[in-house]
Amino acid sequence: MKEIRNMTFGGERPLFEHHDVLLDNVTITTGESAIKECSDIQAVRCRFEGNYPFWHVDRFSIADCYFAVGARSALWYSSHLKMTDTVIDAPKMFREMDDLTLCNVTVNDADETFWRCSGLRLENVTLHDGTYPFMFSRDIRVDGLVSDSKYVFQYVRDVEIHNARITTKDAFWEVENVTIYDSELNGEYLGWHSKNLRLVNCHITGEQPLCYAHDLVLENCTFGADCDRAFEYSTVQADIRGAITNIKNPRSGRITADSIGSVTIDENIKAPADCEVISRS
Repeated sequence: MKEIRNMTFGGERPLFEHHDVLLDNVTITTGESAIKECSDIQAVRCRFEGNYPFWHVDRFSIADCYFAVGARSALWYSSHLKMTDTVIDAPKMFREMDDLTLCNVTVNDADETFWRCSGLRLENVTLHDGTYPFMFSRDIRVDGLVSDSKYVFQYVRDVEIHNARITTKDAFWEVENVTIYDSELNGEYLGWHSKNLRLVNCHITGEQPLCYAHDLVLENCTFGADCDRAFEYSTVQADIRGAITNIKNPRSGRITADSIGSVTIDENIKAPADCEVISRS
């Protein structure tokens, strides 16, 4: 393996078509496409400032690195990445990528991050700001996520999430085959138009959650007092611990809670209109 240590590169494509290379304490300054069409790259303690540094890269690792704001759209059209202990201030990271593993990574501008990716494995990842992270991605496994980005996990498929704290609106819209364990989901309009969304040991806050959902399952979940008009036009099997403020016009299934503030069933309910709503109190 070739080793490049303690050097600075700038301009256009300074490391184009490099293979089997260790970059240690390397700085990529203003320019574009520094590490393009490369493979078997290890980047350690590096700083990236220029645009599009990793495009069309296969089999690479990034450890203890920093991506400045100028390194926007840094990782696109690449595969087989392992990233650890890294801070990212640049937007539009990770697009059209396969087989990504991230551990102890902070993304401070998560705008349009993780778009159309597959094979995502995230552990102890933090996302701040930005909109629509994870759009159209699939095959995602998460253990430890903190996010205040807007509109997360829209149009995703085949997802399993553990130990997340997500604060946003319109999360998990139009998703399919998603299971979330032991997590806190804060923000209005959660999970609309979802298919096979399952929540286990989760706490949910925000108005109008879980409407227009198909084959929705909740197991041992709790709701905040602001959760009104829940389950409208959804097919649902729900076991709720504690109270829920209001349930409105569920289509079918069974909803059981320790206590229910009110149930709204009106002339606008949709067929088959046979959902059982049961209070344990």
